[in-house]
Amino acid sequence: MGGEVGQHRELPALAPQHRPPHRIRVGGEDVVARRGYDQPRPLGPLGLHLVCTNGRHDPCCADLGRPVVRALVDSGVDDVWESSHVGGDRFAANIVLLPDGVYYGRVGPDDAADLLAAHRAGTLSLDRFRGRSHLPPLVQAADLFARRHLDESRVDGTFVVSTDRRVDGTVAVLVEQRAGTMVEVVVRRRRAVPRSARALWRRPMPRCSTTGPAG
Repeated sequence: MGGEVGQHRELPALAPQHRPPHRIRVGGEDVVARRGYDQPRPLGPLGLHLVCTNGRHDPCCADLGRPVVRALVDSGVDDVWESSHVGGDRFAANIVLLPDGVYYGRVGPDDAADLLAAHRAGTLSLDRFRGRSHLPPLVQAADLFARRHLDESRVDGTFVVSTDRRVDGTVAVLVEQRAGTMVEVVVRRRRAVPRSARALWRRPMPRCSTTGPAG
């Protein structure tokens, strides 16, 4: 484990994608989404495991993150680093896996090592999965909702096809399962219940519903 200022690590290269990137538009910003399930995902070292322990931003991150760091190190997990703020204090303890760009939240010291082992085997923990870093929060929430609706826990099991911001303020997200099923998820923001006093000002959380399989 390390983390001194100025240190750097050379990470494994991301697996090449076999279809051209798709560009989706959310909130006026273009987001590139890549379809990466055309061939089996190479399994191996994940690179870095970042655990947010930034107590200056929110005490929950330090109080809940440091026991996770100790548990992972004691379990023999390589490349565990304490990190500064990664967003989503209410989900502490947070783990970010690089180079995958996968966020896990509300991870406890008792289940952290098993969660990472399952991820290395290609399976997400849907109870802890927050989303992928290249997607906006609303789309992350829609992907998670679709995965739970479809009972899809494979790391490469879904792909965001498109998004549509509606006049009522909701966002419709079309999610495709690897098996070919498509689900439209409608996302609306709502105020989150804070886990600490400092989280009172945080942005509203997404709230999702599904319109069912898309034809």
